[in-house]
Amino acid sequence: MSAPARQTVLAARGICKRFPGVQALRSVDFELRAGEVHALVGENGAGKSTLSRIVVGLETPDNGSMELFGEDYLPRSKRQAEDRGIRMVMQELNLIGRLSVAENIFLDNLPSTGGFVRYGRLHAAAAAIMARVGLADVDPATPADALGIGQQQMVEIAAGLSRDCRVLILDEPTASLTDREIELLFIQIRNLREQGVAICYISHRMEEILRIADRITVLRDGRRIETLAAAETTIDAVIRCMVGRDVRQELMSREKPAGEVALRAEGLSRGAKVRQVSFELRRGEILGLAGLMGSGRTETLRALFAADPPAGGAVYLYGSNAPARLRHPGDAVRRGLAFCTEDRKQQGLLLPLPVRCNITLTRLREVSRWGWIRAADERAVAGQYVAALAVRCPSIEQPVGFLSGGNQQKVVIAKWLFCNCDILMFDEPTRGIDVGAKYEIYRLLARLADRGKAVLVVSSEWDELMAVCDRIAVMSDGYLVETFTPDRWSRQRILEAAYSQYLQPTARPSG
Repeated sequence: MSAPARQTVLAARGICKRFPGVQALRSVDFELRAGEVHALVGENGAGKSTLSRIVVGLETPDNGSMELFGEDYLPRSKRQAEDRGIRMVMQELNLIGRLSVAENIFLDNLPSTGGFVRYGRLHAAAAAIMARVGLADVDPATPADALGIGQQQMVEIAAGLSRDCRVLILDEPTASLTDREIELLFIQIRNLREQGVAICYISHRMEEILRIADRITVLRDGRRIETLAAAETTIDAVIRCMVGRDVRQELMSREKPAGEVALRAEGLSRGAKVRQVSFELRRGEILGLAGLMGSGRTETLRALFAADPPAGGAVYLYGSNAPARLRHPGDAVRRGLAFCTEDRKQQGLLLPLPVRCNITLTRLREVSRWGWIRAADERAVAGQYVAALAVRCPSIEQPVGFLSGGNQQKVVIAKWLFCNCDILMFDEPTRGIDVGAKYEIYRLLARLADRGKAVLVVSSEWDELMAVCDRIAVMSDGYLVETFTPDRWSRQRILEAAYSQYLQPTARPSG
């Protein structure tokens, strides 16, 4: 990695920002140099996103100053920042679903003549930039909402890379990407570095940060704690700065009985994404579901929950020999199934509503009478779960959209715990969540299993699965190909299983 010492591009000094009830930034200093990758890390709520939004003109600081190439800089809008060469690829997707991929990439710079878009030129330009980020096999005319979340994230990154820039801010760019897509992104980051672009890289993935960054600035509770040279620090040292204590990932060794079978899938099928999937999930067990993006993990959970009813196969619940009749999610909930989706903001929460409403949403009858919500009962229930799960919020009246990602995830879990479900399915439960909050979620999953709940977890982070699960089932191209116990699993074996059906498509598992 080349040494980062070059011209200061952006300097922020004494930046302060307060929102109602929250001091987001407290006199923060931050600097970006030409040709460096400067990682910005911290727990959710530490101030990373607020600082980056100030830099790109989406927020205005209460105090402090900024300079861009030595000149005063205070953008009043995102457009003003972009005019000065500062661009940001945000964690939350901002695509317009009905527009094509090409139109989303070049939305503010569509090639046109006489007011008419030149689609030939547009698609050719889009195809070139898409190939750089691993989307060469996607038609530029494809509607954005026809893509999966990982591909949509790559479209966002392609849009950011398609424009000339002096400063590029990447906010959790790899949260939904496969290993191959991450490698392609890192190649583009190195190319931009060599061109002198200053890159601010925001991520919770410590291994990535130490691999790609030159310097690391740690924020905690709105303050800058320290700026470290990436080559001279360790993951443990960065985490200590972030959370203010020692946190180490440990295998969850739990004394537990065998437990009866809570859910059994036999020959579950739905199109090309779920093919003859069979497995058992027992009470008191955490079963991980691993695989590459697009391997059918999410689709399997949706089929089990009847969000996308399976075309074939059957689901058996609680030891019954009769297939469960699950025609829609309401049936699944009534039979004790819960599904914490990957996209908690779009599918798991009502963001404008307060914490208390989101928690009681699944069992409104328990807090209402004659069709009217009993406010005292609702507040009591919400307060109980906020305390039990250590949800950090000013009050249960706080709109859930203002909470950090980790606390939003806890509210989703609280909603299903209030529903008293026995089988809980989690799709990427720690996606976009900081290190400290991840461990809280890990401990919560272990407590649920200790209480006899059956827990099924999908995660793209295999180290995470090996840390929390009792068994790991691996999917490849829609098939469940192998199930590992702790004495047999390793990253290498999981990887080989995950690729198995793509490398040998004729060798299908028997199911």
